[in-house]
This record gives sequence, C-alpha cells and structure tokens, in this order.
Amino acid sequence: MAMLLSVNRARPRRIPGHKALTGICKEPVAGPVAIGPQGLEDDAILDRQHHGGSEQAVYIYFQEDYDWWAGELAAPPAPGLFGENLTISGASSATAAIGDRFAIGEVVLEVTAHRTPCATFSARMGDPQWAKRFYRANRPGAYCRVIRPGEAEAGMTVAIAPFAGERITMAELMAQDGLKDIPRDFMRRALTTPIREKTRFKYETKLASLF
Repeated sequence: MAMLLSVNRARPRRIPGHKALTGICKEPVAGPVAIGPQGLEDDAILDRQHHGGSEQAVYIYFQEDYDWWAGELAAPPAPGLFGENLTISGASSATAAIGDRFAIGEVVLEVTAHRTPCATFSARMGDPQWAKRFYRANRPGAYCRVIRPGEAEAGMTVAIAPFAGERITMAELMAQDGLKDIPRDFMRRALTTPIREKTRFKYETKLASLF
C-alpha cells in the first residue's frame, strides 16, 4: 500500500555556496496542508522561471529511491532533503510514469515531468558534483499538476491510478536529458501523454524541424 510519509514545505533562506534566497530547504509539516493549483499553501517558491507553476505544482520524491540513496550518502536521507513537497512510499522513479495519478484523500495529482538537478540543488547537498551524481543515479522523482485540490497530511494512504496509455517513466524521461538527438519514436510516444506543456512544445518543435 502506498502512503504519504511526509508533507514538506519551506521558508525562504540562504544556503552556503548560493547567493539567492531559495525554497529548496523543505521540512516536514505536522497536520493537514492545503494543496491548490499552484502547489502547497505557504511554501516558498522563489525561482519561478524553473520551479512551480501549474504544470509542476507539486514535487514528489519516493521513499524507495531514498532507500537507494541511503547507501550512497554519508547519512540516511530525511524527508524533504531533496526539496520535495511530498515524500511517498509505494512507487519509485522507475515505475511512476507520465499521466499516473496519485489520490491522497480529496487531493488528486497527475505526473507531468521528472526533476532536473540544478546549481541550487548542488549547493543544498554541499557537493559541486551533485548534479552529475543525481543524473547518474537516474532517480529524479516526479513533478505533478493538481487535478483536484484539497488537504493532505502525513500518514494518509495514497491510491495510485496508472496512466492507461504509453508508459514513460521518470527514469526513462530523465535518460533523454542532454541527448542531442532524442529518438523520434520516444518523442511521439511522449506526445500521446499528458506531459508538461514546456516539454510538449520542445518535442513538437523538434519533430516539426525534422520534416
């Protein structure tokens, strides 16, 4: 059974090695938290160019992926370490696919994209090589849009409804990052899913340029 292990949010703060204020340092919250179309209520999202918005309103990281990282990091990872809003058990980056839905009480989330590591994430982890390590691990977690808003709190069960169409997992999607020539078949498959609009536009543009 899948379960919501932790709900995490942040206040703006500075971290060593990063000049700008950031909302990546998320910590578990006790009690119910409202989740709306733009994400968690009172959660700090400062770099709006790359984070937040309706297409990636909620970031989920999976306990199964954290269990793998426990053998790679100096200390076992705690919920919120990777800046996720929700820490969930019962799925992983290798199984969660675009279009999958997570129902948590009245809240319904739909997977839209994988997480791409950035300089802020590297600073958060205190490792200049972190982005490369994160890519190699290919365990990116999942961004989601909010299909139905509501409240959620740690300890609630999570009902997972797999997308009925093409199965493109977060691990498979992340593996395309940095490729100069993304396979045409992959892009066509992805465009049949409810992938985030930014990636949809990118793939449609690429495919159109090939003809």
